[in-house]
Amino acid sequence: VNEIAPAREAIRRDGEALVMETATEWPADTDLEPRRRAELAVLLHQQPQEAAELEYIRTHTGFCRRIVVTAEDLQRITSP
Repeated sequence: VNEIAPAREAIRRDGEALVMETATEWPADTDLEPRRRAELAVLLHQQPQEAAELEYIRTHTGFCRRIVVTAEDLQRITSP
């Protein structure tokens, strides 16, 4: 049983109102300044459906959207 599927369906039905937190996990070899990581995290979370690894984690107040950043994600958001 996929526990993520009901969460994704809830997000589709009710939109971003249920996302109370966001988390971004960077690869260990990512060599970016903290400020640049924060800027890129904002871009990633603006279009979460484009992320290669996306999950919604149930919390007491709603959901936490977690994106595990991949090389493909970095290429997509940093390309002109």
